[in-house]
Amino acid sequence: MATALDRLVFDAAQAARIGWFFGQKLLAQRLIRPVALPEHLRGRKMLDRRRLLGDLWRLIEQDWRNIAAGYYRMPEEWRAGPLAGLRRAADFFADLRAVDALRHGERAGRRLPDPSEGKYPQYYLQKFHFQSDGYLSTESAERYDHQVEVLFGGGGAAMRRQALVPLRRALLERPASDRPGGNIAAKLLDIGSGTGIFLREVKRNHPRLAVTGLDLSAPYLAVARRCLADWGGVELVEGAAETMPFEDGAFDIVTCIYLFHELPPRARRAVAAEIRRVLKPGGTLIFVDSLQTGDQPDYDAMLEWFPAAFHEPYYASYLRANLDRVIGPGLVRQERILAYFSKVLTYRRDADAAR
Repeated sequence: MATALDRLVFDAAQAARIGWFFGQKLLAQRLIRPVALPEHLRGRKMLDRRRLLGDLWRLIEQDWRNIAAGYYRMPEEWRAGPLAGLRRAADFFADLRAVDALRHGERAGRRLPDPSEGKYPQYYLQKFHFQSDGYLSTESAERYDHQVEVLFGGGGAAMRRQALVPLRRALLERPASDRPGGNIAAKLLDIGSGTGIFLREVKRNHPRLAVTGLDLSAPYLAVARRCLADWGGVELVEGAAETMPFEDGAFDIVTCIYLFHELPPRARRAVAAEIRRVLKPGGTLIFVDSLQTGDQPDYDAMLEWFPAAFHEPYYASYLRANLDRVIGPGLVRQERILAYFSKVLTYRRDADAAR
């Protein structure tokens, strides 16, 4: 059970975290040239700093309530130590000039050459977020998690942690031997697992759960192997989410964290079909991604501005997508949780549904 001291430690750590990353966000905004607001957004109200910080602290309060309720453990803030944090910050700002040049350069410069003669789908060969190498270099993989935290002012990890609530519930609904603390026979697949940072939280809270991470980037998987080196029962697989190298019905739980907004519509449908194929009847899909238009109306203008400011070429179509229709048929939505700029959707695969 969480104590008053736990709350004090949590609040102090989160205050330091938000101060560190939100401060870098504000400094970065001063060091780069602003992006011209698209014509259709001129005159529309954007969220100001006070509102963003207020909503971020509401997310942190939601995070604490989950910890106090026993849904997941206290986070490991500053796990790598202050010197590592300083190195990451220095690297982030050293790369900022290249990011700014891409942001204001020719659109053709935002694409990557295919280094593998067809190994990667064309949509993947993008310098997402104006990263110099997209997802295809060690430097990008080492820098990515820090970039995400700066983007969300220190709220990235807390948004991801909200997925641990339906995960715990899904495990508790299984037979007694599979429940948290027991000998968990369930298998979890994390699609687009990247650097393994979400799977690390899964293993911290459910160390006996067998997990598989799937990602198309070998450099990101290399970082994930280091991130998850403390645990057994982990398999990391290089491959595309549209053609998963797994048998039908291989997994009891599938998690999909911040993937769909980086996929074009056809790829989203293909990935959804593969999720339906590899998920056992009665299994659970836990989906975390950006808010969409209408989820939080005050956020709509900022969401529409995001793809222009951060080079997300498929984000605009994601904002309009009917996720229940894309992810179904055969997967029925159970729950929706809003978490700052993100939402968590939980789906159950019908026992009798066809793919």
